[in-house]
Amino acid sequence: MNWIEIKALHKLYETGEVKLNKTISNSPVFKNHETALEIERNRKTFSRNQDFIAVYENKYLEDYNRYTTFLDNENLLKPQLRFEEKDIKLLIDFKEGIKDGSLKKLKADLVKAQESVKGFSLMFFKNEKYLDKHPTLVDAINSIFDLKLVDNKSQQFLYVLQCYDPKLIILCENGNFLNRDKLPRENGYELWYAGGKNVPKLKYTYELRRGLSIYYSADWDKDGLEIYQMVKKIIPDIQLLHPDGISRSIKDTGHISHWKDSDNPDNLSGLIKDLYSERDIARIKELIRENHWITEEGNNLKRMIDNNNS
Repeated sequence: MNWIEIKALHKLYETGEVKLNKTISNSPVFKNHETALEIERNRKTFSRNQDFIAVYENKYLEDYNRYTTFLDNENLLKPQLRFEEKDIKLLIDFKEGIKDGSLKKLKADLVKAQESVKGFSLMFFKNEKYLDKHPTLVDAINSIFDLKLVDNKSQQFLYVLQCYDPKLIILCENGNFLNRDKLPRENGYELWYAGGKNVPKLKYTYELRRGLSIYYSADWDKDGLEIYQMVKKIIPDIQLLHPDGISRSIKDTGHISHWKDSDNPDNLSGLIKDLYSERDIARIKELIRENHWITEEGNNLKRMIDNNNS
């Protein structure tokens, strides 16, 4: 349920009637109350009967008052607000945790890690891209924690995180690692980010390498490994880093990259087997069987480099 539905239910409770719109007309919550004969759909409105009043007061009223008080105090109570109820609850938890001190360490960790929007989304929301579509929610999080989550996006041609005396280069599928400079700089890793599938530009980077070895850090899903294959055609000596992160359910995270031919993992989802080590192939098959994926940000760069060189 989102804020539009929450407001409409309250208006129905207070005034006895609410105008139909696309959100309310298709709302499962309103349909349930309609099926229970607590509200009635008219040509342009929903109207309530006496039973709905008691139901609303028992089920919704306390939460509504809590939400409106919080949103008003945070200057979020605006006509264009589209927050989901679960997001409002999470923001309230954040606010209360900051106030009582229980989230003091989390805030310090976020600041120390130079946490990005994508990283925060991965920690607290359905998937790492959820907050990309909710800038107002990002603004609310920044305000509550009194920090600035690093933006995921860059318009640069090739985004490079430099370091003193670089020992190697890691090309990252996503930009998250480049927003957190401590680990790569302490270990002499120069990080590159070209922008996901925007890899044709890499054919102009030979001189930028300065003879350094180059590695690829990927999302271990169908799309991520296909991007690696595109990169491999341009930079034949690039080495794929084997993930050390925990896999997650594609279905549960609402991820949009799905394995192909999942009933036959030996087909490797159509990937080019010659480009992968036996260890890589075994991991890919396991991910396909479990319908899982491994997000790039869930890995540790140093461990992946150390394991690759051991």
